[in-house]
Amino acid sequence: MTYELIARAAAAMQLELLGGFHPGDSDADLAGFETLILLGPREPGFWSAFSQSREFLDGAPNPMDRWSVRVLTGLAVAFNAQPFYPFGGPAYRPFFQWALRTGRCHPSPVSLLVHDQAGLFVSFRGALALTQRLDLPPTDPNPCSTCAGQPCRSACPVVAFETGQYDVAACRAYLKGVPDNDCMTMGCGARRSCPLSKTYGRQAAQSAFHMKAFQTNGS
Repeated sequence: MTYELIARAAAAMQLELLGGFHPGDSDADLAGFETLILLGPREPGFWSAFSQSREFLDGAPNPMDRWSVRVLTGLAVAFNAQPFYPFGGPAYRPFFQWALRTGRCHPSPVSLLVHDQAGLFVSFRGALALTQRLDLPPTDPNPCSTCAGQPCRSACPVVAFETGQYDVAACRAYLKGVPDNDCMTMGCGARRSCPLSKTYGRQAAQSAFHMKAFQTNGS
């Protein structure tokens, strides 16, 4: 089994391997596993595939989470792996810390994770833990270190990241109080301003789907 083999199987389901790492002795929640791989939407094309899925079309709650469980369970069975998810808690798995350990995700100037390919649009649908120690691809430096102007710092209409901490209350108040704002219909302005995000191919409909869920869950 190889990282590349899992990547091909994931790609067939419109998922991307966003990085991995080798757990150590201090990772009590990953005891017995030699490799952890994080997976997220493969762009372009993820939304087109997901929006035709039975989970999206059946009208029941949490369609993307249910889709993720079905698809990642299938991959886990195929590769004799243990799936983990960033939802379904509490308690929640430490996906933020796991992402940093891949070396492909880094802290951005607005405190959100930035990925070397997905930019500030990085998101995770789950992870696969394997008992085999797989060779992992090389990593790149934090893309923010060479980003001219760092537009994410000034893109938020309510400067919700001004202090270096995400002001969730200010963000939600804006989304609720300003009808048809760009953040609700196209996705977070700070995330969209990232040069890597602009090349990632994520559709506005997907961002609107997530923003609606974010606003609804906070009401």
